Amino acid sequence: MTQTTLHAAFVGHVHAALDALEAAGTLPAGLPRGAVTVEPPRDPSHGELATNAAMVLAKPAETNPRALADALAAELMKRNGVTAASVAGPGFLNLRVAPAVWTDELRAIAELGGDYGRSAMGAGTRVNVEYVSANPTGPMHMGHCRGAVVGDALASLLEFAGHAVTREYYVNDAGAQVDVLARSAHLRYREALGEDIGAIPEGLYPGDYLAPVGALLAEEFGDRYAAAPEAEWLVPFRARAVAAMMDMIRADLALLGIRHEVFSSEAELQAAGKPAEAEAWLRAHDLVYDGVLEAPKGKAPEDWEPVTLPLFRSTKFGDDQDRPIRKSDGNWTYFGADLAYHFQKAQSADALVDIWGADHAGTVKRIKAAVAAMTGALNEDKGGKPTPFEVKLVQMVQLMKGGQPFKMSKRAGNFVTLADVVEMVGKDVVRFTMLTRKPDAQMDFDFDKVVEASKDNPVFYVQYAHARLRSTLRKAAAEGLAPEPAALDRLGDEELALVKLIAQFPRQVEAAATAREPHRIAFFLGEVAAAFHAYWNLGNDRPDKRFILADDPALSSARLFLAAQVGQLIRNGLAILGVEAVEEM
Repeated sequence: MTQTTLHAAFVGHVHAALDALEAAGTLPAGLPRGAVTVEPPRDPSHGELATNAAMVLAKPAETNPRALADALAAELMKRNGVTAASVAGPGFLNLRVAPAVWTDELRAIAELGGDYGRSAMGAGTRVNVEYVSANPTGPMHMGHCRGAVVGDALASLLEFAGHAVTREYYVNDAGAQVDVLARSAHLRYREALGEDIGAIPEGLYPGDYLAPVGALLAEEFGDRYAAAPEAEWLVPFRARAVAAMMDMIRADLALLGIRHEVFSSEAELQAAGKPAEAEAWLRAHDLVYDGVLEAPKGKAPEDWEPVTLPLFRSTKFGDDQDRPIRKSDGNWTYFGADLAYHFQKAQSADALVDIWGADHAGTVKRIKAAVAAMTGALNEDKGGKPTPFEVKLVQMVQLMKGGQPFKMSKRAGNFVTLADVVEMVGKDVVRFTMLTRKPDAQMDFDFDKVVEASKDNPVFYVQYAHARLRSTLRKAAAEGLAPEPAALDRLGDEELALVKLIAQFPRQVEAAATAREPHRIAFFLGEVAAAFHAYWNLGNDRPDKRFILADDPALSSARLFLAAQVGQLIRNGLAILGVEAVEEM
């Protein structure tokens, strides 16, 4: 598709006007324009589009921002479709455009279809998005669910904005928790062999989900390990139990439509000597040294002794103390293992994004310092610029039903599983709801509210908007009417207001991708749905504003064309979020 969207066209107009000012000597050549924006003004009465170009370029150009804005306004008035350009405040430039510009945008949506809003902004840069990464010790719960949806929607958003995205899951299978899993599986193995195991001992995983794992182990090994010492069965049981848990996790994620391209095993990284390679590289770049940790603040424990450990120079990069990458027994610390993992990822990505639970907030500063240090050294041929790395924190989800916290799942042992929730309310409800608040904000998932058919339920409100307009198009077809752009010049102010809103979608995509915030798309779809429903309700009060007018087929076809493009916009936005646009409700 070659159709240019309104957003792209006016960004082009602004830059063409700036080029003209450079050619005329009004503006110095070569000024960085990365901060120049084109977007709707906060107050619609000021105009339909606004640019901050004069504000951000005046200082480096050593000129007055209002004077620069006046010169820019004169150039923009030469551009097709601009009907007015006025300077406001210290140098903002507000634009008004001809109605034909907006109706042309409807044609662009129709031509581009599912590609409307797609951007080349990412220019193919490689972004690794790591999300979920739950310990492989049981089924997914709703805390994992929120991070899974945020990460998956972000990956789709970045792809839509022109990035090459790798979806990665980091399997934490090298810690003590997988030994506990193996012991829990061994207990279920003995149960499968006919032993009465009684109550699950404290410290083991109690969920019934391990019973099938025990049965498979009994089928494979018979009673060979029933009375054997732990040293004989721990390793094979751990490997098989982790594999079974990852199969379960993949199945849980598939219920949400989530599939990762890469699964990186912490245990495999360590077995391959990757942490040791990372340590050697870091030492060679003077980022790791052997030192003694400071004593714990306050009164040190009586058994505390100073121990020489390999320390990463994280204070050099903003951390409050240098961090050990190995323990005194030689095993890797969590930080050391994470360091090696990110070292591997950074070698095949231009940017990194991690989606973490909010309980990991305390480690963000140190891992960001480490990645900045490593990638700065790794990118020596690029001037030592660190690989961009962001950590997005996701708060837990409180499950509610009937005004009370929802009861726990017997299958899981101590939490409600993702599979339970998807079965109760459906994939689309779960996915959209997870994106109705910023990820770092607390969230209540109220089973009663998320299936409520009301405007207070954003999932319903957006899907109902799409179902309602599709129903309108079907009704029109039954009456011999079709969406046609021939009479778009007859659309009035109310209809054009809806066009002006949906025309913001390409800009919303780029802004959301830049901020790494897919919930912005959900919020925007809520605005579109509200505007569509408001226009629909206007037709209830004013019959002349209905989509189908018995005595005016030309205007009806134009309004139906508008409805069809609103539907296309909603489908495009929901596709980014991984939510179906339903045809009827």
